[in-house]
Amino acid sequence: MTAVQKHIWKRFSRKESLERYGIELVVLLFFLWATRSVDIYWPFIADAPHQAVDLVKRMLPPNFSFTGDIIPAMIETINIATLSTLFALILSFPIAVLNARNTTPHPTVQAIARVIVVTSRSVNELVWGLIFVVFFGPGAVAGIAALTMRSLGFMAKLVSESIEEIDHGQVEAIRATGANGAKVFLFGVLPQIMPTIMGTTIFRWDINIRQSSVIGLVGAGGIGILLTSSMNLFRWQNVSMILISIFVVVLAGEYVSASVRKKLI
Repeated sequence: MTAVQKHIWKRFSRKESLERYGIELVVLLFFLWATRSVDIYWPFIADAPHQAVDLVKRMLPPNFSFTGDIIPAMIETINIATLSTLFALILSFPIAVLNARNTTPHPTVQAIARVIVVTSRSVNELVWGLIFVVFFGPGAVAGIAALTMRSLGFMAKLVSESIEEIDHGQVEAIRATGANGAKVFLFGVLPQIMPTIMGTTIFRWDINIRQSSVIGLVGAGGIGILLTSSMNLFRWQNVSMILISIFVVVLAGEYVSASVRKKLI
């Protein structure tokens, strides 16, 4: 009688294992190359924990008497986030309609709309802030314009994808009644994408609450200007109070957006 051969189960074949090891080796070599190509001063890295502890000591206790200066700047920050979200909603909706394959009037128009969407999403809000600070000068107007430009591409992309995924049976039913193009869109397309519009708007407002705290670092209004000036003057107790205020406002914005989303969607 011949001996029964034992087969040992392996997750990957020998060829698959070699391919995986090869990919892992390439990733490791790329990581080592990237590490060597970056100018890293290792004594600073080694001293970082000590510097972090020293900075925390200088930031404590927070200067609670600075709250009176923080509140107006924080209100401006919230207003920047709210207005930029509203303007982005108004501007992004027609761009989304022109960008969607099933609602665009012509491929050339769709290409132009797509360029706007890609440009908006590709440029960081800090870069937009620097651009509009040159146009409008430092202040809230530059911040509103920067977040509007950053937000409209995000919102237009999500809404246009929602338009492309609608149920065309409902659209054909409205068209079969003899309705014109505007009524077909109003009663056949818009009701289907309205949850996406509301959800995207609320979500983007939540994001803009956080981003509006950052763009002030380049002079685009809000609490960021106050944060930058406090850091430049080494008033670290004021900085800690500002950071606490930003955390509280962002947390409150998260709660508000979640509550509104739960009720409307």
